[in-house]
Amino acid sequence: MKRKAFWLGAALVSLIALIALIAGGVLRPNAVFAARYPVHGVDVSAYQGNIDWTVLSEGLDFAFIKATEGSGAADAHFAANFAGAAEAGLLAGAYHFFSFESPGETQAENFIRTAGSLSGRLPPVVDVELYGVFRAHPPDAAAVREKLGPLLSALTARYGVKPILYATGTSWNLYLRDAYAGYPLWIREVYLVPRAPFLFWQYSDKGRLAGYDGPEKYIDLNVFAGSKEALAALALP
Repeated sequence: MKRKAFWLGAALVSLIALIALIAGGVLRPNAVFAARYPVHGVDVSAYQGNIDWTVLSEGLDFAFIKATEGSGAADAHFAANFAGAAEAGLLAGAYHFFSFESPGETQAENFIRTAGSLSGRLPPVVDVELYGVFRAHPPDAAAVREKLGPLLSALTARYGVKPILYATGTSWNLYLRDAYAGYPLWIREVYLVPRAPFLFWQYSDKGRLAGYDGPEKYIDLNVFAGSKEALAALALP
């Protein structure tokens, strides 16, 4: 009995260590499920500071890079990160942080002006999540869609594909689930396994990888729901 208990204890310790390693040093059970997916990536912004993509890209397949926010803001590190990720052999994509406070048409102009051509890159992404005062007071769904609709239409017209929608569980339920079911979904779920059918899954916001030195010590970790070949097929012509 003692010998059996020893081996059970050792197996448990090994499992906990594996989970911690996969989760980037933060123990979360969903990392075990994320590890079942063979295609992994990160998403970054200026908060990760200067990135050595040769180092960071180790073991990764793709990266989403913040390009813009709202109608006027552009990420200061976008150009360097977009080029660096591609040069390191990652399939890169650009994302836009959606604002509840400005028209969708001008938000689209900001993204298109900043991101430019996405030939050979992943489809554009629109990040829809609650922020600031809107966390406590979410805007009305009709008001959000009045701005989001023109943004998505403009990006579809420019790039020839429907944008990927990034969402938390809350924003997916409030704004996207019913009205935008035909759009590919990148879901954030850092504690459990997503219930929504997803193309990409951000399973950790507490990753720790080598290769960046910004004010944010953590990095977001993601998986793709498919093979490397399927990921490559998403690249725009």
